[in-house]
Amino acid sequence: MRARPEKSRYDVVVAGARVAGASTAMLLARRGMRVLVVDPTPLGSDTLSTHALMRGGVLQLARWGVLDAVRAAGTPAVRRTTFHYGADAVRVDIKPRDGVDALYAPRRTVLDRALVEAARASGAEVIHGISLIDVARDASGRVRGAILAGPDRSPRTVAADLVVGADGLRSNTARRIGAEVEHQASHAAATIYGYWAGLSLDGYQWRYVPGLSAGLIPTNEDRACVFISMSEERFRRQLPMGLHELYYAVLGEVAPEASDIVATQDPVQIRGFAGHRGFLRRPWGPGWALVGDAGYFRDPITAHGITDALRDAELLANAVEGGREEDFEAYRSARDAAARPLLEVTDRVASFDWTLEVLQSLHLELSRTMNDAAKILTRLDDRASPAHLAAPAEAIDARMAFTV
Repeated sequence: MRARPEKSRYDVVVAGARVAGASTAMLLARRGMRVLVVDPTPLGSDTLSTHALMRGGVLQLARWGVLDAVRAAGTPAVRRTTFHYGADAVRVDIKPRDGVDALYAPRRTVLDRALVEAARASGAEVIHGISLIDVARDASGRVRGAILAGPDRSPRTVAADLVVGADGLRSNTARRIGAEVEHQASHAAATIYGYWAGLSLDGYQWRYVPGLSAGLIPTNEDRACVFISMSEERFRRQLPMGLHELYYAVLGEVAPEASDIVATQDPVQIRGFAGHRGFLRRPWGPGWALVGDAGYFRDPITAHGITDALRDAELLANAVEGGREEDFEAYRSARDAAARPLLEVTDRVASFDWTLEVLQSLHLELSRTMNDAAKILTRLDDRASPAHLAAPAEAIDARMAFTV
């Protein structure tokens, strides 16, 4: 596979080829821009994720012509989500609306690859195995390109009108450009993930007992992503017992019937995330922009990160196409209007300082704030969808909610 850019200059260089980066590159390439995307990880490699797409995320993929690839990979359709508050269950059916009749939770080996392939098909140049190690600046300090390197760390400078950081929570791009954090959450949940067969889930399952939560999410290969979450304090205090042992112990408390099935299987990819406080970074400046977790991170306990990234990719693509400072400031304003209320509610959920009754009220507030955030999409059109991929008119009605 080629490990060097074809050109010395691009309109846009994107650091990161996962959900946010690949989506942004695809949208910009469909608008006629010369786009280079680099990523140090192999194509189709896995990463920690809750996987769950909400209605807005499914609609975006459908509008862009990417949802068919997700379905073709055997991603199961989800037509119900259930919230368990202790012994009480609240079931919500996924009603057909806005062209969406089901939700999906693809493995990142499926979703990221589908978005990369769509970006390439749209004309973007995507190279795995190299990464952005710094940005190039002119005498005024404006970013004018990216300094890239492969495994041998030999640097190469590529000129660009815009460098986009889509390189995740610990974004090197954000660090190199000095993007300041403008809002910081107060809490972070620690999470442990595993993949299991034999659970026969009826859609998304969200489970809560005082001080703990779990998500059971049907995904590819007839497996479910089963994650458990707890406070940072409990995670640190109990981690000496071992990651696997802590996972089994908490799962037994919050979802005992799943724990009984899991206990009969060998561990599959049990991985931990010690938690990170959510934040909003300044998302743009002279010659640079941030998208996805690089610019906005929300605790995974509310499982909406992928949907947020898909939305923000299109908001950023619109700003880049406009090209003026006011267009980028509109991106910032729209992102913050959607993100800040969601970040604040999520922060309260991640605190684990709630009763089950309080938690239900927080979930209702989360639903309302997500409905408000969805109104941003009413300003989006289907410019990003080539004619041969465009969805039916009813499928691109943007009056959807991010809620189920």
